[in-house]
Amino acid sequence: RSSDLQSSLAYIMFGWLPLVLHDRGLSAVEAGFVSSLMSIGQAPAALLVPSFAARVRDQRGFAAGLLALCVLALVALVYGPLAWALPVGMLLGAGLGGLFGLGLTIIVLRARDPATAGSLAAMSQSVGYTVASLGPLSFGLAHDLTGHWAASTALFCAIAACAFLCSLGAGRDRFVGKP
Repeated sequence: RSSDLQSSLAYIMFGWLPLVLHDRGLSAVEAGFVSSLMSIGQAPAALLVPSFAARVRDQRGFAAGLLALCVLALVALVYGPLAWALPVGMLLGAGLGGLFGLGLTIIVLRARDPATAGSLAAMSQSVGYTVASLGPLSFGLAHDLTGHWAASTALFCAIAACAFLCSLGAGRDRFVGKP
């Protein structure tokens, strides 16, 4: 479930960050540029975080840190100075990319064998991504119902909090499946 919620956070940002930034006062080009940098910022973290996370037995600290980074970055983008948009957008990307890599790594680390890893991945990537796709819809509905981004930001933070709670179980040093 933690990776499902992480995917929801990423889908929300892919779909809504340009509009949030445009509403804050950036031009459409500037908002799109920040969103592009957010996407580019995901790659290094998605590649590096799994290497570091696989070296420790418990990945809960990685999940907590990356989720906190995502929440703080979004709050800064919604309420902070627009001059910070580029670097904060890249930090948001790093958080989202790190969570993506961590989610895939945890699947492998918690499985005792390749068959279990395949089952975990199949469940996560079928049911999970379907559930995650509801995130952008909910984010937009929250904005439509209230007329501002505060409720949408609160929803993002709530999804991140749920992801954190799920990561407490997924990130601990235990295996899934029969011994």
